[in-house]
Amino acid sequence: MPELVFGIAERILEKLGSFAYEEFCLVSNVKNELRELELTMAIIKAVLLDAEVKQATNYALSIWLRLLRDIFYDVEDVLDEVECEVLRKQVVTTYGSTSRKVCDFFSCSRALAFRHKLSHKIKDISEKLGKIVAHKHNFNLTERHDHVMHWRRRDLTYSFVPPLDVIGRNDDKEQIISLLTQPDSNRHDNVIPIVALGGLGKTTIAKLVYDDKRVAGHFELRMWVCVSEDFDIPRLIKEILKSATGAIDETLGVDLWPKKLRDSLEKKKFLLVLDDVCNEDHRKWNELKGLLIGGSEESKILVTTRSNKVASIVSTDPAYTLGGLSYDDCLFLFVKWAFKEGEDKQYSRLVEIGKEIVKECKGVPLAIRTLGSLLFSKVDEREWKFVRYNEIWELEQKEGDILPALKLSYDQMPSQLKQCFALCSLFPKDYLFESGKLIAFWMAHGLLNKMPNQELEDVGNMYIKELLSKSFFQDVENYSWCYRFKMHDLVHDLALKVAEEECSTIESCTQKIAGTKKNTEKQNRNNHWRLAGPLPEYCRPNDSNPNSSNIGNYHISKLPNSICKLYNLQTLLLQSCVRLEQLPKDIRKMINLRYLTVATLNTCLFENGICLNSLRFLLINKSRRLKILFQGMDVCLTNLQTLVVSMCPTLTSLTHDIKHLSALETLTIARCSLLSLLEEKDNRDIKLSLKKLEIFHLPKLEVLPQWLHGCANTLQYLCISHCDNFMALPEWLPSMKSLQTLEISYCSKLSSLPEGMDRLTALRELTIEGCPQLDRSKIAHILKVLQLEDHPNMTFKSWENDGI
Repeated sequence: MPELVFGIAERILEKLGSFAYEEFCLVSNVKNELRELELTMAIIKAVLLDAEVKQATNYALSIWLRLLRDIFYDVEDVLDEVECEVLRKQVVTTYGSTSRKVCDFFSCSRALAFRHKLSHKIKDISEKLGKIVAHKHNFNLTERHDHVMHWRRRDLTYSFVPPLDVIGRNDDKEQIISLLTQPDSNRHDNVIPIVALGGLGKTTIAKLVYDDKRVAGHFELRMWVCVSEDFDIPRLIKEILKSATGAIDETLGVDLWPKKLRDSLEKKKFLLVLDDVCNEDHRKWNELKGLLIGGSEESKILVTTRSNKVASIVSTDPAYTLGGLSYDDCLFLFVKWAFKEGEDKQYSRLVEIGKEIVKECKGVPLAIRTLGSLLFSKVDEREWKFVRYNEIWELEQKEGDILPALKLSYDQMPSQLKQCFALCSLFPKDYLFESGKLIAFWMAHGLLNKMPNQELEDVGNMYIKELLSKSFFQDVENYSWCYRFKMHDLVHDLALKVAEEECSTIESCTQKIAGTKKNTEKQNRNNHWRLAGPLPEYCRPNDSNPNSSNIGNYHISKLPNSICKLYNLQTLLLQSCVRLEQLPKDIRKMINLRYLTVATLNTCLFENGICLNSLRFLLINKSRRLKILFQGMDVCLTNLQTLVVSMCPTLTSLTHDIKHLSALETLTIARCSLLSLLEEKDNRDIKLSLKKLEIFHLPKLEVLPQWLHGCANTLQYLCISHCDNFMALPEWLPSMKSLQTLEISYCSKLSSLPEGMDRLTALRELTIEGCPQLDRSKIAHILKVLQLEDHPNMTFKSWENDGI
């Protein structure tokens, strides 16, 4: 990945200019060395973008970039050492040391030895860097500027596929539905393969068919499993079971899973969709199919695949072949993604160029959406011509190559976005990303550039929205505290391609770590490897292991206190450690901790004196003895923005704990059976600035707490779901001037909405579902006022069988 060297240089220069290094330089006598290094880095950075563009056709230049990359990583390693020392000083100064008398940090023998060692390292690196930089003149490089990040205004889409958003596939949909639901004497197999090249929309068509009411009514049971490259039978059994029953008992041994599957399918007419099958092993397919015997003879299996060979293995009947979109449909789709509604009428010349671009996409919807997204909001004709006449269209395309449209869109990304995208290659295909954890992953690798008045989490969110707007992420689900989304297989292939020289996924069965194709054996031995990988919970467990039912960290009851010496640690995920007795006592020393998920057997999460002012996100999950979150008044979480409390059955009060969380913006509470949220007398003065509040499965909740009224000017999103005893929304609800979204679902005792809801001038979406006592006659007047001119964008959603 030598094309990402520019981003590494940016990270280094940002670190060199930080206050921590300024402070360190003043007392460690390495100021001159670091300043000289910073100057050299700044000079070389100016021409790196030009080098990254030209290295594709200049092998010597690509080698030069690789050498620079390796030495840049050496620089980063040294700067990481400096950062750790600065943080160590900060901790020692604040909390002292219990093991020995602490000498002056920068004068003790340890510090003197460190400074001496550091000085030699910097001089050595500077000499090596100088020798490499000296060859710069051989390549006739010029200064270029990085692409400017333009944050998109396009709204996010959701996981379901709205039928009106799918162009040119209605005939295909109807034919596949007919194959699934109508008797056909010409077919001898209950497996129906859908075959198409990548990017043509196999999964999209399968989703449309799967969600169609006729299909849902025809089959007693529907199941969906993403297969991808890992055709591991135990894993597939587990995924099919989860789709069929909603959950699986993790303590159940894998040898019992086949029987559990047969019991779930017995005599039922089911539809099973196996999405993106690559397996060409007859034996594995026959083994899986044998496990599905027992359902009704009218059951069907729908398989999507890129391979005709796979189709011939899974079925003896002809496959359904999905072709490319027609030119007219392609143009319609392109205009929809490249322009705001009606805007194409203002830019007829751009539309003419777009017609030529559409022809290059050869009927592939993914390519059209990607290029449409790339050109969205751009009205400079030169930018459109750059895409139309780009030399990438002239390259010979072989089967399995990256789609030119994807590579072209990637090439136009700013360097920091390229790095974040490339690191996504470490996650498996079809992985369900969660925005908070992905942002934490990027942050841990130093890929998020600081912006004025922006937290790194906010920057990460902007990066995700930008990748969504470019169609590099898809199938997004929007929750109050995170997004969840996937990456198309072809986009994942692109991430693997651009990251192939930088990072690699190593599994338990990996016996050899390969170097780059052009490296000699000697070069491989000297390769500068930097190991990076998904956090442990991202890794797919080896389900073929008979003991794999005890997945994760289920048996851990205590963490060593020494973990608190990881002063640079930003993310700590402990929610699967359900037997953890308590957090280590020195957790306050983890002064960089920003993202924490935890389960505990303790009755209290944080004891007296805990100060984690860097913490932004806290999830407390499956803590079956937890009664209070914080013990004492001196618990400091002054920057905590998101709090998620879930499955804490003994938690009875929350208001006392959140009273001092002045920065809290998002609060999610779920499955806490004793929690009512009724405030105590001394908590009526709570003043929070919540923007989002979600409440799920709280059987004790009858009314909203009075303290929520204090968020009248800030609350934008309110969701109450599956609260069986929730009776009424408060009369003061119409005073929530910032409320944009109100969702109420499956609250069986809710019988009315408060008067004056027409005063909710910011309200744009009202969803009511599964509230049988809230019939239309009781709220007709409210629905009427919500459709007045003050609410031109108002959306009211009701759902089937909800009494509306």
